[in-house]
Amino acid sequence: MTLLGKTVLITGGGSGAGENLALGFAAAGAQVVITGRRLDALHRVASLASGIRAVQGDVTDEASVRAMFEQAGPCDIVIANAGQADSAPLSRTTLDQWNQMIAVNLTGVFLTLRAGLLQMNGWGRLITVASTAGLKGYAKIAPYAAAKHGTIGLTRSLALEVARRPITVNAICPGFLDTPMTDHSIQVIADKTGKTLADARAALEAMSPQNRLIQPSEVTAAALYLCGPGSDAINGQALVLSGGEA
Repeated sequence: MTLLGKTVLITGGGSGAGENLALGFAAAGAQVVITGRRLDALHRVASLASGIRAVQGDVTDEASVRAMFEQAGPCDIVIANAGQADSAPLSRTTLDQWNQMIAVNLTGVFLTLRAGLLQMNGWGRLITVASTAGLKGYAKIAPYAAAKHGTIGLTRSLALEVARRPITVNAICPGFLDTPMTDHSIQVIADKTGKTLADARAALEAMSPQNRLIQPSEVTAAALYLCGPGSDAINGQALVLSGGEA
């Protein structure tokens, strides 16, 4: 498969799944623009392969997203990957925590997909990296789950709006990913429960029937599939990468 001549913009491209997506799409021949708030992290990823360039931007800020796309130039593929997680029982969740989860994980996706769509003139792919939390509930992450459920609804609605055009809109929903964001969750679990880091990690792995975390490369493979030959009818879908988790 080749994506020669295509340009992809990936938000949250400075680490984790975003980094792997950038490297995977660059290897497929695409020109890659990675965005995020930490320019040093973006430059580190951009240095790992040719065809990757960094553009600083904040997906929660409308003007920043607009400027981000202006600097990127025309993009054929837009991947809304930027995200943030937090954990607390709802009774102890503050309004600030709620607003932050919605801002990054839902409003940021809305702003990214809207700006991406507005600049598409022909063939295009809009992809959201969501979560299994967008399809079911998990205790102690209600604001995050609510935001991810919102991204799935946004994906399905937008897919119907563009269905007569050569554009598709889909979400990728992995379980717990083997990324720095999950490492942070593991640390929080250990701090709050007294478990060792190994035991806390094992608890997250046990949520998958395959007893493992999902690899970022599996998200990249799914995204490449959605951009490849034979994917035109895949529209408005939530592609689940969970090892069989119900």
